[in-house]
Amino acid sequence: MATQTVVKTDNSKAGEIELSPLVFEAQVKPDLLHAEVRRQLALRHRGTHSTKNRNAVSGGGSKPWRQKGTGRARQGTTRAPQWAGGGSVFGPVPREYGHALPKKVRAAALRCALSLRASEGALVVVDSITLDGFKTQRVAEIVRALGVETGALIVIAEPNPMVERSARNIPRVDVIQAVGLNVYDVLHHKNLVLTQDAVEILTARLSKVGKRVRDGSAVEASS
Repeated sequence: MATQTVVKTDNSKAGEIELSPLVFEAQVKPDLLHAEVRRQLALRHRGTHSTKNRNAVSGGGSKPWRQKGTGRARQGTTRAPQWAGGGSVFGPVPREYGHALPKKVRAAALRCALSLRASEGALVVVDSITLDGFKTQRVAEIVRALGVETGALIVIAEPNPMVERSARNIPRVDVIQAVGLNVYDVLHHKNLVLTQDAVEILTARLSKVGKRVRDGSAVEASS
């Protein structure tokens, strides 16, 4: 089990914490990260595109010319696809792009993302982050003291409007609650700052594993 130094907001040492190897030392599998990021981005695709087929285009109620005797190809309506102003054929229609991914795969992908940041040394654990008011400058000072001004995702345990709103205008810095932590946001930021309480929540959320036997050996499997 790895030991991580816990620091205060001024980057002074506050103690140590043991990180669960199941959550922060998992094998990094790029295919899992790709699958989860693809799923998240697909859910953001609004899919409001729309075109009109020949039934939805107005006009064209009468036959352009008689069926035979003109020497031209027969036509039934001026709103057919081959006519200017006609309807589209197999055009895009409003739909959802989201697709399902098993919960086990999503949990494994998040463990991979956390383990990746931990292996890169881009993981910082602070004892707590508290503010006595809405102060963007104070959050900026904390980010600089922790050495994560190049970009950081701050993960807090409980809703904290003061911290969340104070960090809103700081470039490349975002705040998210532990319950909503996801793979895309972890990979989108260069550094990951976790409060000590957030570590406990993530460990309880992602460390549930079961055992199954394969070829006579025990293999860990996420539940």
